[in-house]
Amino acid sequence: MEVILKEDVGTLGSRGDVVKVAEGYGRNFLLPRKLAIEATTGNKAVIAQMKAASVRRSAKEKTQAEELAKQFEGLAVSFQRRSGEHDQLFGSVTSGDIADALTKKGFNIDRRKIQVHEPLKTVGEFAVPVKLHKEVTAHLKVVIEKEAARE
Repeated sequence: MEVILKEDVGTLGSRGDVVKVAEGYGRNFLLPRKLAIEATTGNKAVIAQMKAASVRRSAKEKTQAEELAKQFEGLAVSFQRRSGEHDQLFGSVTSGDIADALTKKGFNIDRRKIQVHEPLKTVGEFAVPVKLHKEVTAHLKVVIEKEAARE
C-alpha cells in the first residue's frame, strides 16, 4: 500500500514523502491516527502544491530572518544584578529576561528562540545565539554588570 505522510514518522520518513507500507500498518495505524493519507493521484497533486507553498513560505521566512540578523549586529542587551563574592549573581539571567529586554528595544523575539542552555549566573559579557530560522542564527551580546551597592 502506498501512503503520503502528513507528519514526520521516525521509521518511515518525513512529511510529504510517498512511502510503501504493509497493508495492515497503513489501515490500522497510519490512517486512523491521521499520520498519512492514501496515495491517490488527486492526493499526490495536493501534496505537490503544499510542498511548493511550503518552499516559498520557508524562503520568505529565511530572508526576513536574515534581515533581522543584520539588525542584531552590534546590538547589546545589558542587565544589572546583585552579586556576591567571585562575581556570582544572586539569581540568574534567563532567556525570558533577554526576550523582555529585546521587546523593550523593539524586537519581538520568542524566548524559545534564544538559546541559553543554562541561565547566566556570573558577571561578564556573553554571546548568546538566537535561532531566527532553521538556517539563520544571530549572536546577541549580553552584558551583566554588578548592581551598585545600596546604603
